[in-house]
Amino acid sequence: MTKVEIYSTPTCPYCIAAKQLLREKNVDFTDIDVSREPSLREKMTQRANGRRTVPQIFIDGKHIGGSDDLRALERDGKLDALLTG
Repeated sequence: MTKVEIYSTPTCPYCIAAKQLLREKNVDFTDIDVSREPSLREKMTQRANGRRTVPQIFIDGKHIGGSDDLRALERDGKLDALLTG
């Protein structure tokens, strides 16, 4: 099963949009809230090659990027292949 992780904050509209797309695709994901834990944001930043904005999305450990990157993969017909492994 594909492992999807999304680093987010509760009120971020881009985070909400990315999670909605994943839900529409019936994808289980781990939502990591970085709003109250600076150490989690630091880990996210390290994994995302210095990117500090949320969301940051990982599929099977591979950094996908943010909400716009996720939407671009969907638009280009490449997201399903990543999600099915």
